[in-house]
Amino acid sequence: MTIMTSIKKQVEETFEYLHQHPEISWEEVETTKYIKRILEENGCEATTFEDCTGVVGKFGNFEKGLPVVAVRADMDALWQEVDGKFQPNHSCGHDAHMAMVLGVLWKLKEQPELEDQVAVKLIFQPAEEKGAGALKMIEKGVIDDVDYLFGIHLRPGQETELGRATPVIVHGATKMIVGEIKGHDAHGARPHQNTNSIEVGAQIVNMIRQIHLDPRVPHSVKMTQFQAGGKNVNIIPGNATFSLDLRAQNNQLMEELTRRVEEILTSLQSLYHTQIEITQTHGIVAAENHQQAVEIMQQSIADVLGEEQVDEPLLTPGGDDFHYYSVNKPSLKATMVGLGCDLGPGLHHPAMTFNPEALISGVDILHRAIINAYQLKQKNQ
Repeated sequence: MTIMTSIKKQVEETFEYLHQHPEISWEEVETTKYIKRILEENGCEATTFEDCTGVVGKFGNFEKGLPVVAVRADMDALWQEVDGKFQPNHSCGHDAHMAMVLGVLWKLKEQPELEDQVAVKLIFQPAEEKGAGALKMIEKGVIDDVDYLFGIHLRPGQETELGRATPVIVHGATKMIVGEIKGHDAHGARPHQNTNSIEVGAQIVNMIRQIHLDPRVPHSVKMTQFQAGGKNVNIIPGNATFSLDLRAQNNQLMEELTRRVEEILTSLQSLYHTQIEITQTHGIVAAENHQQAVEIMQQSIADVLGEEQVDEPLLTPGGDDFHYYSVNKPSLKATMVGLGCDLGPGLHHPAMTFNPEALISGVDILHRAIINAYQLKQKNQ
């Protein structure tokens, strides 16, 4: 068995194990143990944390003052309905991302001459689906010494085809707003005695649909959850909970979109003489990628797949907390490669599948990006 065949087999087997053992955000306990064991078995210094899941491996020489190149994989599965049952499910490709980053380690290990010439961090980050895991890793100081940061994400077939890859995913900003409409119930025969929270919810839907911002920049806002009333149909509910999903392609437009939504909620309070309270707000910043990192990744894809297989930057309304790293450390040279893999029916679909042959391409691209980053550094010295 050749070295490459061996690594390919290891990556595919690791993916299958992780796919069969999904764990949701902040509960990636067994996943953390599994990856930590592999890191240590391969000679890495592995760091875990007392108050959260996640693990960071260090490969190479961190004493020579070399630039530190990090590769990040997200760990968490989604909690979603699969065949009529809610369960953890890897329908976003995080199991594949972890397997590919471990593949990078195995490939580095097959080149013992590199161990004294590189300083590589392998970051396995929890809770990407909550938009909070990257912030926790930043809090832990994981990127304090990092100069280059590379990520990877499987892409749907309509975005990037099998055998191709894009050197940068230009994610948009996302924000989730959870709110409550507070009032009291009334008898169905006496609608004048309360404010119907369902009617308030309907007005929220109608008014957010009338928000018009710069049409040149993709954006959207929609209601994704609404709960009101109980088992009795002759009660007019005065209380309700709702959730709004906001998307904007850049951080500036997200600020404006958020302001407009908040103005709508405030105006409806006055119109309906009821209380509307925002109880939760969380989100993810838009991508702020570094041009040098993008160029390194572009060359790396060309080296592995061929120049004709390099796609243009991918603009997508989806989000990823990967971008908190570069927003919180502007000097960080970061980008996320989008890997074509014949993924369908779509990300977050409970029956999502992809072509596992793409896994080794992802390994090779990330490995090449590490090598190219060091070669560029040497060239510029």
